[in-house]
Amino acid sequence: MVEQTSFTLAPRPRGYHIITREILSQLPPLPPKGMLHLFIQHTSAAITVNEAADPDVLTDFESVFNHLVPENLPFLVHTMEGPDDMPAHIKAAMIGHSVTIPITNGQLNLGTWQGIYLCEFRNRASGRKMVATVYG
Repeated sequence: MVEQTSFTLAPRPRGYHIITREILSQLPPLPPKGMLHLFIQHTSAAITVNEAADPDVLTDFESVFNHLVPENLPFLVHTMEGPDDMPAHIKAAMIGHSVTIPITNGQLNLGTWQGIYLCEFRNRASGRKMVATVYG
């Protein structure tokens, strides 16, 4: 069985956001075992799996990536959409546009402290489009 659904996440401000519950609310009933593949259809946002217990981790991710890829770098050429745009593309490429999570006993088999992150790199972004494919 393969099921695929597309949906749009609620708009969020720049930063790192745990979206596990929102993702689950958009999915069909999960099979007893299988895989969930999530893909974000944007070039200036990313998704990943990481620590979901301590909100300081979200803040630290934002700080580290802003240090690694700051805005207003003098050598950037793609600047028509604002100083946050090209850095957003670079950060999204560094983190990635998809995750695959095992399904066990009809639930996402995430680790104890893990959650799904939306990594929003634009200062003003609309809702982000996602494609979820369930294999089971």
